[in-house]
Amino acid sequence: MTSPAPAPLSPKVYIVGAGPGDLDLLTLKAYRLLTQADVILYADSLVPRQVLQDVRPDAEIIHTAHKTLEEILPIMVARVRSQQSVVRLHSGDPCLYGAVQEQMQALAEAEIPFEVIPGISAFQAAAARLSIELTLPNLVQTVILTRISGRTQVPPTEELASLAAHQATLCLYLSARHIEQAQAKLLLHYAPDLPVAICYRLGWPDEQVFTVPLAEMASATQMHQLQRTTLYVISPVLAATRAQTRSRLYHPEHHHLFRPANPP
Repeated sequence: MTSPAPAPLSPKVYIVGAGPGDLDLLTLKAYRLLTQADVILYADSLVPRQVLQDVRPDAEIIHTAHKTLEEILPIMVARVRSQQSVVRLHSGDPCLYGAVQEQMQALAEAEIPFEVIPGISAFQAAAARLSIELTLPNLVQTVILTRISGRTQVPPTEELASLAAHQATLCLYLSARHIEQAQAKLLLHYAPDLPVAICYRLGWPDEQVFTVPLAEMASATQMHQLQRTTLYVISPVLAATRAQTRSRLYHPEHHHLFRPANPP
């Protein structure tokens, strides 16, 4: 007995997070939308082609790496108004560094319905690839996702050196082109021998992940000629020992509602 065919998608824009690049890290909802959509606009410079391997043979696929918002928006509006379903496919998660807000505002002004489907971000994929937990008891309980100023300026209150002063787990996006400046700011508050994970094109076939001391972060980036699609993880957890990582949650001396001190 065959399963019934899925209901056709509603004519609207689905803003989908493709994850870091690995097809297996798509959410089930993202995969379903990709396999059913009439039209797919995707950032071909940031999303690997393999993510589209199961789309409909008759789906219209539009590359957007060379297009501006003023070129992309009319396409989405026209397709939805012609009763087609549109997937706008972004790398990672749409809520981080994706230039998505401006698209949502424009779609709302054009009275085009849309829905956002989250994806796995590079910082999550990095932690999994490195086999680390980004927050450890008594060591780090805060994760900062940020970037250094470049073409897109960072507000003065979010300047990298001031964020580094917290000595939390710091995940640095979009900064490979300015890595010497970033390293100098980080060294104001982190030790030179603190391990830094350099994660290039996570989930892609040519992925590179390696760890160096903070003092060598810039030289390693330049030696490997990394200029884009690179995430840096700067954190004490990368040097944590087993004795430092024990939480209270499963400790025999820690009691709570489901594990009372004096069980009946």
